[in-house]
Amino acid sequence: MADPRWKELTKYSACDVADALLKLHVSGAGFLSGISPIPCTTALPQSHLPRTASLASTFLMLPKASGSFPGPATEPQDIPPSNVQPGTPFADYTEADTIVVISQPEGQTCAVVGGIMAARMKILGAQGIIVDGQVRDLVALNELEIPIWSRGTSIIGAGAETKFHARNVPVRIGNITVEPGDIVMVDPYERGTVVVPRGKLYDVLKMLPALVEADEKVERDVEEGVTVQEAFKRHRGK
Repeated sequence: MADPRWKELTKYSACDVADALLKLHVSGAGFLSGISPIPCTTALPQSHLPRTASLASTFLMLPKASGSFPGPATEPQDIPPSNVQPGTPFADYTEADTIVVISQPEGQTCAVVGGIMAARMKILGAQGIIVDGQVRDLVALNELEIPIWSRGTSIIGAGAETKFHARNVPVRIGNITVEPGDIVMVDPYERGTVVVPRGKLYDVLKMLPALVEADEKVERDVEEGVTVQEAFKRHRGK
């Protein structure tokens, strides 16, 4: 398990963390593009929740055919072997104090997370839910008061097109591969989610104070009339 120092990431914005990952040449700067907070159906939007950072746990879904969605249900190549008990709902495998990252096959109409599954994940200690796909039951999801982010929404249940295949295996979201034990930070203020590879955590934490200080100096100079070019030269060129 990663050192609990990962909690220090929440002192910074997702933009700051991505800047550090960019300098470290991490693929995609760790940004989970296209993943955003679920639509608000209550008086309190997801943006009122604090920044959250935790270890990643992962669930991998595969396509399946059904009467309403007859297929073809083509499984991707090079999938890892299943490591779960057939018939066990994925939510029952939730690990406490993790942010659950769920990979749904592209192009599907159904949701993979609804109110019941999300409630079970929260009860088992999930600190957040990230869905590379659709969610449903928005009223129930909002009432759970934990970060739930997705690529979209649906009204159709998961059984229409998906099946649970594996847990805690690498999952691909856009340009980012999320490994179990990586650090996921959800930043509602910047509407962004960033993944720090576990092997880069110390490098990121070491870089962040200087990066933020340099940006603050640039901002002060610009407010005093200095050109952006000169301010960058003074504080970012070192």
